[in-house]
Amino acid sequence: MSSVQTPAPKPSRLEIIGLSDMPFVNPGDDLTGIILDALKLNNLELVNGDIVVIAQKIISKAEGRCFSLNDVVPSPEAIELAEEVDKDPRLVELILSETRFIARKRPGLIIVESKTGLVHANAGIDQSNIEQSDTEPQALLLPVDADRSAETIRLEIKKLIQVDAGVIINDSMGRAWRRGTVGHTIGCSGVIAVSNQIGDLDLNGRVLQGTEVALADEIAAAASFVMGQADEGRPVAIVRGASHMIGGSDGFKSLLREDNTDLFKDW
Repeated sequence: MSSVQTPAPKPSRLEIIGLSDMPFVNPGDDLTGIILDALKLNNLELVNGDIVVIAQKIISKAEGRCFSLNDVVPSPEAIELAEEVDKDPRLVELILSETRFIARKRPGLIIVESKTGLVHANAGIDQSNIEQSDTEPQALLLPVDADRSAETIRLEIKKLIQVDAGVIINDSMGRAWRRGTVGHTIGCSGVIAVSNQIGDLDLNGRVLQGTEVALADEIAAAASFVMGQADEGRPVAIVRGASHMIGGSDGFKSLLREDNTDLFKDW
């Protein structure tokens, strides 16, 4: 993993613009084209230094990560775990397919470390804001490689409109010790994800000993506030004023704490 980077000083103002009137996304859709069309509909032009924040859900939809539970055959392990946590065994089978380790479990919830390294509920698998019925239940899985998804969109934007923008893919996740979900970065390209401020001075001249700032997560959370979680219909937001973050090469895994420094992992 590359070391965290030190960007230029932060600006004193940030603008976040949610894109309205975006169409529903289907498997195989040209997501970059949809975003650029939405910019035009919203009378906006992307400029150098902007960060495009995209909800994981439409990335997963475009990449065909929606599965019918009717097509899933649960394993004996999934059936046993489903009884313990009171979940559909077909959904549990999908969760297990994305899981490296099960960290915690209780009725209604399975906390896992996914194959991507994320620690979150139900391997990030969701059933909201996707078309389904009682007889045709669907579930949406996270992208296989969200960093690659972000990189593809960033490069397509640069090719099509000659703009150097960063791309962050965000998803809502819970947090230890606190209630409620907050937007987190699960994939990024062209941005500095973590800022290393160790060695900088505070206002009193004291040397900072352990300060690293999760810049990409701060942007992901701020954008989520505008994008919403329910029926807002704004799965993309443009963040303007954070050009000091542009140019990073590390993916989202630079935000993950190494196992040997994580005091809370015991699996």
